[in-house]
Amino acid sequence: MTNQDKNLQWSLLFLRLTVFLVMFMWTIDKFINPEHAGKVYENFYHIAGLESVAMYAIGVIEIIILLLFLLGYKKKYTCGAVLILHAVSTFSSFKQYLSPFDGPNLLFFAAWPMLAACFTLFLLRDQDKMLSVS
Repeated sequence: MTNQDKNLQWSLLFLRLTVFLVMFMWTIDKFINPEHAGKVYENFYHIAGLESVAMYAIGVIEIIILLLFLLGYKKKYTCGAVLILHAVSTFSSFKQYLSPFDGPNLLFFAAWPMLAACFTLFLLRDQDKMLSVS
């Protein structure tokens, strides 16, 4: 394995770990504070009235996807799912990008480099072999 291959492996692993960390924290919010998660779904996805049980169910599905993603299992599907989940989150916040200096809206711009990381992991999934079960 060349130095460039090693660097790529480490880079992809670091991307996978950090994307997992962010998405894991968002998923944990569904269990710790389901009311907040429900408000997020209402504000950004226009899905109103989700009860705690629905948040828990969504959280369980996301945890399964994220753990499989972290393990590097079935990367076409797990990286694809993470990319789609984050893309929906990023694009649903479009209104915040139009007024970046109002309130905390500037923080929403951090979603774009993470979307790029998710896209990179999806495109380079076959090269992402370090600490990967597949």
